[in-house]
Amino acid sequence: MSNTQISRSLYDQIMVPNYAPLNMIPVHGKGSRVWDQNDNEYLDLTGGIAVNALGHAHPELNKALMEQANKVWHVSNIYTNEPTLMLAQKLVDNTFAERVFFANSGAEANEAALKLARRVAFDNYSPEKTEIIAFYKGFHGRTFFTVTAGGQATYSDGFGPKPADITHLEYNNLTELEKAISDKTCAVILEPLQGEGGVLPIDKEFALGVRALCDKHNALMIFDEVQTGMGRTGELFAYMGLGVVPDVLTSAKSLGAGFPIAAMLTLTKFANSLTVGTHGTTFGGNPLACAVANKAFDLINDPILLEGVKQKEQLMRQLLSDLNQEFAVFEEIRGAGLLLGAVLNAQYEGRAKEFLLASAEVGLLVLVAGANVIRFAPALNISDEEIKEAMTKFKKALQAVTLK
Repeated sequence: MSNTQISRSLYDQIMVPNYAPLNMIPVHGKGSRVWDQNDNEYLDLTGGIAVNALGHAHPELNKALMEQANKVWHVSNIYTNEPTLMLAQKLVDNTFAERVFFANSGAEANEAALKLARRVAFDNYSPEKTEIIAFYKGFHGRTFFTVTAGGQATYSDGFGPKPADITHLEYNNLTELEKAISDKTCAVILEPLQGEGGVLPIDKEFALGVRALCDKHNALMIFDEVQTGMGRTGELFAYMGLGVVPDVLTSAKSLGAGFPIAAMLTLTKFANSLTVGTHGTTFGGNPLACAVANKAFDLINDPILLEGVKQKEQLMRQLLSDLNQEFAVFEEIRGAGLLLGAVLNAQYEGRAKEFLLASAEVGLLVLVAGANVIRFAPALNISDEEIKEAMTKFKKALQAVTLK
């Protein structure tokens, strides 16, 4: 089949219909710009859903990939490999963690974290200490365990009996957590900023309270930093700006800056429960993925880049506020760093997808977080000029929707 025969309509004929992709097909990109099959240019404020942290086709990432491709692609977990150990050392040296487990996706990292929590409780406390507390509108992946832990029942309904002993509470409600948590709780899993659930930041007091309650009840505090980690909030990991240290942290998305990789970070005293044979993955710690992630880590863990994320956040907030002065469509702009959400007001409630489609029509790629929030997650190295150009395009999208 030639490229000329590959069209968007082919998707509807041969793919499982669990996605609804846009009509355009991106074929190449550079930095924060992508081009489709018809050579139409788009400014990308999606970052592959907070994945392409350094934009498209970054030359240093390409170089790291090609160098490793000429050495070894895959060795399996019968062996270790140099890129894996190098990346693990960087993660340990720059975070609270002492031990690292590599996987391929955020869901797999969270699956490992939840299994770890259950195993730690089993080994050290009681077989009955199995409860996992999670939060409504949270999102932790699409495996059956992680999608059940996620606080959006529509994603887990209809697949039969769900994994048991998972309790959902209101995010940022410490009083509710105090009433619910007990010595039967083995873990509390939460995002320091709910991404899919509407770009909702955590209250610092809530984060501190979760930490204290986990300590009191010998439960692991699991921070799902799949979307917030690796510079997205202007910190290497979001926990660093909250004054709270979790027991387990999961990372993916930006960790490989576009190459699939994930990690679960924890302390030795907890990691010891995952003895040989208790958990595993064929592709986790893949040399290609780890080689790219090593270079991505070096580029992202840079004070200049991280400070730039915070400065660009302020620029985006200001430009979005200026647009709202003119169009009066947003109730608020929330989020942190370059993970921002524009929450639609009552007049435009439920119409986020319309703004996404209108943006694509004028050459701008944005995201939604539910039906009521327009989400922005651009590359961390996007230029100020590109942000301004993107907001000029976004103005045209706002005009198109509001003048209907």
